[in-house]
Amino acid sequence: MTAGSGGSGRFEDPAPEVLVQVAEAFALLAAPARLHLVWALAHGESDVTGLAERVGGALPAVSQHLSKLKLAGLVRARREGRRQVYYVDDSDVVEVVRLMVERLAERDGRRSHAPVRRLRSAGD
Repeated sequence: MTAGSGGSGRFEDPAPEVLVQVAEAFALLAAPARLHLVWALAHGESDVTGLAERVGGALPAVSQHLSKLKLAGLVRARREGRRQVYYVDDSDVVEVVRLMVERLAERDGRRSHAPVRRLRSAGD
């Protein structure tokens, strides 16, 4: 399907299935806790305990968020002995998250490399 762009050119609209997949990915990232986890993993792999400490979440809640992100294909995990190490294997996902965080931080006048504020757990 082709649509006009104000007379300056033409572009292809994405397939409806692609738009659904993108919307689902953004919906998962719309939760601050999951976005924080992807942000943390964009800066290096970690196990669930390290991630829970970094984002300030309860271990079961962080584990559940990671499971959802993993099912959606936004993060992956590998076994190292008894622990699972999580990582983001998609450079495009990393780039989108970093771009949004940095742009919004710049708009707020904050430095883009400032530490991310710890998130509150649901019980706070």
